[in-house]
Amino acid sequence: MASDTISRLKAALDRSGSASSDFDLNPGTVLPPGRKLRPAGVLVAISLAREEPRVILTKRSSFLKHHPGQIAFPGGKQDEGDADVTAAALREAREEIGLPDGLAEVLGHMPEHETVTSFRVTPVIAVLRQDFRIVPEPGEVDEVFSVPLGHLMRPENYLIESRRWRRQRRYYFTVPYGPYYIWGATARMLRALADRMQE
Repeated sequence: MASDTISRLKAALDRSGSASSDFDLNPGTVLPPGRKLRPAGVLVAISLAREEPRVILTKRSSFLKHHPGQIAFPGGKQDEGDADVTAAALREAREEIGLPDGLAEVLGHMPEHETVTSFRVTPVIAVLRQDFRIVPEPGEVDEVFSVPLGHLMRPENYLIESRRWRRQRRYYFTVPYGPYYIWGATARMLRALADRMQE
């Protein structure tokens, strides 16, 4: 099972694809010219430690400045001390959920994703062959949980919903799972991977 999952993920990452954004479902959005995007990396960590591959996600603290209370991947902006976005994603995963150094086996990257908060996010795809003791970072992470990879890789599980944002109707992907409402950038990046896995 583990080797098959890794082979499928590698094949998906080898396929060509374009960048995504929070504006994909809102083609009428006018973005300011010359906008500056800050580089960031998120870790799409797929645990292979048990029979069913599962993706590790976090519920962000409601007190955070960016995306409070939302479901997210471990990760964040690239700091000066980070060699690249992969290093940023791994560092943030260590800080946010206690992921030990060297446990994540990085398979590759998905194309960048632009967020409404002006980040240029690179999804770093990695597998974890062993379990580890999850330690949520106080003040940043309210909960760490996992979702079956199979659920997230089925395009039919994704819905398009909308809400009013800055006086406009904004459309976005969601992929609900149990009590968890996965939406926005996280759902969009997962949907991009799901599309590649179907090819």
